[in-house]
Amino acid sequence: MNTQNCFHCGNDVVKTDEVFFDEKSFCCLGCKTVYEIFSQNNLTCYYDFEKSPGTTPQDIKGKYDYLKDEKIISKLLDFEEEGTHVVSLYIPHIHCSSCIWILENLQKLQPGISTSQVNFHEKKVRITYNPSKTNLKSIVELLSSIGYEPYISLENFEAKKVAIDRTLIYKIGVAFFSFGNIMLLSFPEYFEVGEFWIDQYKGFFRWLIFALALPPFFYSAWGYYVSAWKSIQSKMLNIDIPIALGIVVMFVRSTVDILFDYGQGFFDSMCGLIFFMLLGKLFQQKTYNFLSFERDYKSYFPIAITKINTDGSESPVQVYDIEKGDRLLIRNQELIPVDGILISPEASIDYSFVTGEAVAITKKSGEKVFAGGKQIGKVMEMEVLHSVSQSYLTQLWSNDVFQKNIDFKYKTITDTISRYFTPALLLLAFISFGIWIFKDTTTAFNVFTAILIVACPCALALTAPFTLGNVLRIMGYKKLYLKNATVIEQLAKVDTLVFDKTGTITTNKKTSITYEGTELNSHELKLLKNALRGSNHPLSRRLYDFLPHQEKVEITSFEEIIGKGIYARVNGHSVKLGSSQFLEHMSENTHKKTKVHIEIDGLYKGSYVFNNQYREGLEVLFDKLSKKYDLVVLSGDNDGERKILEKMLPVATTLVFHQKPEQKLQYIEYLQKQGKNVMMIGDGLNDAGALAQSNIGISISENVNVFSPACDGILDAIQFSKIDYFLRFSKNAMKTIYMSFGLSLLYNVVGLSYAVTGNLLPIVAAIIMPLSTVTIVSFVTLMSNYYARK
Repeated sequence: MNTQNCFHCGNDVVKTDEVFFDEKSFCCLGCKTVYEIFSQNNLTCYYDFEKSPGTTPQDIKGKYDYLKDEKIISKLLDFEEEGTHVVSLYIPHIHCSSCIWILENLQKLQPGISTSQVNFHEKKVRITYNPSKTNLKSIVELLSSIGYEPYISLENFEAKKVAIDRTLIYKIGVAFFSFGNIMLLSFPEYFEVGEFWIDQYKGFFRWLIFALALPPFFYSAWGYYVSAWKSIQSKMLNIDIPIALGIVVMFVRSTVDILFDYGQGFFDSMCGLIFFMLLGKLFQQKTYNFLSFERDYKSYFPIAITKINTDGSESPVQVYDIEKGDRLLIRNQELIPVDGILISPEASIDYSFVTGEAVAITKKSGEKVFAGGKQIGKVMEMEVLHSVSQSYLTQLWSNDVFQKNIDFKYKTITDTISRYFTPALLLLAFISFGIWIFKDTTTAFNVFTAILIVACPCALALTAPFTLGNVLRIMGYKKLYLKNATVIEQLAKVDTLVFDKTGTITTNKKTSITYEGTELNSHELKLLKNALRGSNHPLSRRLYDFLPHQEKVEITSFEEIIGKGIYARVNGHSVKLGSSQFLEHMSENTHKKTKVHIEIDGLYKGSYVFNNQYREGLEVLFDKLSKKYDLVVLSGDNDGERKILEKMLPVATTLVFHQKPEQKLQYIEYLQKQGKNVMMIGDGLNDAGALAQSNIGISISENVNVFSPACDGILDAIQFSKIDYFLRFSKNAMKTIYMSFGLSLLYNVVGLSYAVTGNLLPIVAAIIMPLSTVTIVSFVTLMSNYYARK
């Protein structure tokens, strides 16, 4: 029966079932329909990524009718608000670059889908869509029709996603079984045993060895052939080409040896080679999985949330300690870290972190609120439905919208070396083979194979990601939580440090507060305390903690103007507090101390004076930093504390006061135009714009849940004095990368020199190859841990 390949999926086309369309052959109507969909939507470049990249679509009529049920849909959705739904679907068929491309262009295939992001490692696609224009059932049916049917199971959804693929283990087992038995059967020829072997059983054992070599050659090594072939098709030479070529050459040469009775061949070396290379691959896989695990579970946000206790008191708790049923207090500008039910009568929530839309949504008591929303306006209370999802928060933090353009120098080095490595290696192998073939045929094949195997750049490729991953993990243990590993390289480049004053170099915990003005009665204190309850500004939080416990009353309106103050209506009374300019009270004190002025029902009452306490170790830290970096302190306050700071801080420190949030951003921009590489350290509230503008933005966390997506890292306030340590550690991490690059290249040079001269057997090369990977990984682990302790 004549067959040819389907243009879409690559399966054999049986002539009796062939569907011919647009001068192309398809195996079924499903594949032809998918091609039509792509063609009508100008997406036929899908087929440019890989020949026959699609999967055969399944017949799914009626299969997903249950996705009309709102209760089922709610369980599957990550996020559900009017106009925006977000769902993550597990798609087992994701396997190549063309899959990623088509799945990230779903909006072109179906109106209503706004974005789709693929997580290739987890084989998941996260789809954001408008429920008024499309629905989950239609999306699932679309995915199925183009060959990417999702796996949906409410009970086993998570279990399915993390199912372990044991294929590599099976391949290693097959290779090891054949390798061991072939070695055993080869002993008589190794030791040149006489008549018994030669006369009766030599031929039988040689063909038995050949039979044992077939499973490793065709099954265990199959991935290398597929990868090499796809690499040749895409005209991008990868390292699997010389490996596959080496295996094929050894197999063909060994078969010829047995056929013409030249010897037993190299089947033992070939099976050993496959076994050790797969062992190296398993090690590399375990390494990446280890890093992934550490990132998912250790890089939680060191932010706290206010928990309302059963007796009505409030206490800060870490987000990962939140449990189902807890009652939380969410202030203005705070991130909602978990899904829950709104208890307060009303709340206004900004879901721009999730949807990209900055329009606030009004929620009523009893309605569901989702993790990732930001509370706007007056304080709200909610009850927790699920414990915190760290991976979900990390996903929001790492949203492409908030990424900065960072130059990945180490990636460029790896890419450049890899681009020229394989062609140069192939050229060297063929030249060496050509020279040796005229001297000694056996040595020529040994040299050719050994060169192809020993120069594997796996260790080279593993250097940067493993080093940075390990450093990221160590920094997380020491309470600096970075957005991703690439931030470390940018940290190493920093030459200018800009610090916010209030809440950054000053601490919220050790501040003496005094009151100047008309004494406040108990009713006025109650109004003031309740107005402050919704604010997240460092001064507001300090004053709120300073004031005595008061009965909670309803806040009918709340507005916080960043950098100025608060206006609220509490129990029918107006409360205004903030700077003297905001209250239009011009009797600013001559001592220029930090003050919060109070006005109730239009009458000025007085002000609370803050005697700032600077963080422990501030002077020592600035003294260390001043030797290597330009230092700047930016403050929105008046310059009343200029003399104190001038005494405390190094002479070269630049002090800038009276800076509004937009002026802080402009100052960072001004430094960058001078060629400075700026790191901004702030509290994440008044500094959001400056953190976003800076090359690296670090937010200080001290019992506040102010989350800025533009920041690149969150530093626990107790580690403030170690900023110098983190900067040195990042520089040492880059030094480790360059040292391990050198070590990997040195290994390749030494290995190749032995291989070219014929002094390295293929089996030895196969053993050395994974050992080099182990060496590099061990080296970067030891060095990064050494620098961490140093």
